[in-house]
Amino acid sequence: GRKMLPGVKGFFATLRQRGLPFILATNNSTVTPEGVADRFQQEGIGLRPEEVLTSAEATAAFLVKQLPVDTGIYVIGEEALRDSLSSAGFRLQETGDAAQAVVVGFDRHLTYEKLARAAYALEHGALFVGTNPDPSFPMEDFRAPGNGATLAALQTSTGVAPIIIGKPEPRLFEQASQRLRVPPEQTLVIGDRLETDILGAKRARMASALVLTGVTRAEDLRRADVQPDWAFSDLRELTAALRDESP
Repeated sequence: GRKMLPGVKGFFATLRQRGLPFILATNNSTVTPEGVADRFQQEGIGLRPEEVLTSAEATAAFLVKQLPVDTGIYVIGEEALRDSLSSAGFRLQETGDAAQAVVVGFDRHLTYEKLARAAYALEHGALFVGTNPDPSFPMEDFRAPGNGATLAALQTSTGVAPIIIGKPEPRLFEQASQRLRVPPEQTLVIGDRLETDILGAKRARMASALVLTGVTRAEDLRRADVQPDWAFSDLRELTAALRDESP
């Protein structure tokens, strides 16, 4: 988000003090790990780029295992996603004609022409991958269309369903666990959205803790089918629980 939540500094300080390794995993494909780390450092929180995993990075890592190096990819998305894919060795195509895969991330400069190029590639057998399925994201007084809306447009027009990398699918969490070298059953996912963070944790067979400072509220939790292993009113309460836990 634009503002740090109250208690963020104490939370990360506690993780460091207890020697708990962590990854900040985000569905955002428009940011780089370096950019996220800089943002935290501006707030006085030490965060290294390797402690950040974006859906753009995770998408590139997934495709490296699926496609040969130098495969042509048509990308809808912003610079961070394009850089992740090109750094992994893929050729970024300007049209859909020679693309063997279509990768779709959030794009604030989305046009009908981009959608049409992607649809052409998909109609001709290209692999369809989405960085994340978020249908919307909150603005000051409304919910703006998210990447899920773009994916839905392409799926509706082509009949091709995308492979999703980010939450609530397990791939982002699995890559984070592998980077930490910690098995899923020893990993705790902390998040503020039931339908992404907590559902994704369950699909990845990881324990989960919900913090009620985001989209999900206490009344939503009471009605929900998906339930976290633990729920906390805010980060300070979660941090207190981590401090009380015996080392």
